[in-house]
Amino acid sequence: MEQLELIFRRRSIRRYTAAMPDKHTIKLLLKAGMAAPSANNIRPWHFYVLRNRERINALREFHPHASMTAQSPLVVVICGDLQRQPHPGYIVQDCSAATQNILLAATALGLGGVWLGLYPREARMEGISKLLNLPEHMMPVSMVALGFPDENKPPHDEWYPAQVHEEGF
Repeated sequence: MEQLELIFRRRSIRRYTAAMPDKHTIKLLLKAGMAAPSANNIRPWHFYVLRNRERINALREFHPHASMTAQSPLVVVICGDLQRQPHPGYIVQDCSAATQNILLAATALGLGGVWLGLYPREARMEGISKLLNLPEHMMPVSMVALGFPDENKPPHDEWYPAQVHEEGF
């Protein structure tokens, strides 16, 4: 698949079949996340893979926009290790780049996914921290619901010239 086509085909998928991606596919998703750029190449991210239905169902207790996880067979939670942050503030960018790489890899592998924000919503961050028993230095940033798509969306074809500025506003 052409790289630009992959970017345009990536859509937020919220309906999934019950089929679980195999271990090799999950490893490829995580490797894609780990291939993301990070400030000073620190790679402060940690990835928590959720396949257990009880745990996945518990996500909806504290995340108001996680209804699609009722169908999603897989969720990856992306966290940043605050102990691996020499310059405060970059963890969100680093983990966001990893999240986008996972979403692009999912598209390339025939999966669908949707980004669910955790940071900066304290209740969501606290909820996932408790659910996963995260240490205090682990900061939840995002999670991605994943699975084989049970919906089909056309590629993105947006162009908003009013949002493009040259040399300043």
